[in-house]
Amino acid sequence: MATVLSCTYEAGALQAMAFGVPQTKHFRIHFNYWVGDALHEGEFLSEKAIPQGSLFPVAYDPDAPHEHELAGAPTSGRSPLLMVGIVGSIVLSVIWALVLHGCQ
Repeated sequence: MATVLSCTYEAGALQAMAFGVPQTKHFRIHFNYWVGDALHEGEFLSEKAIPQGSLFPVAYDPDAPHEHELAGAPTSGRSPLLMVGIVGSIVLSVIWALVLHGCQ
């Protein structure tokens, strides 16, 4: 089990300006968990605030306990829409290059 150390609000406006896609996850959750005698830390973005001191399950690699995975909580704050935009941009660039090449 992991313990929430802090939950801070992050405004999504700066993320939208940087990546062009509004961010829905505005809370940065910082947590720690014990494996044997060693304390490990991590953080993730969440749509909902989680109170300090709350407990939640975390899975970790026994061979590398610092590598963790949250049960039911995605660690990535990036929107799938961003990936669609990047792939679309690449496809359109290739099509445009083919059109220009065909004109010569």
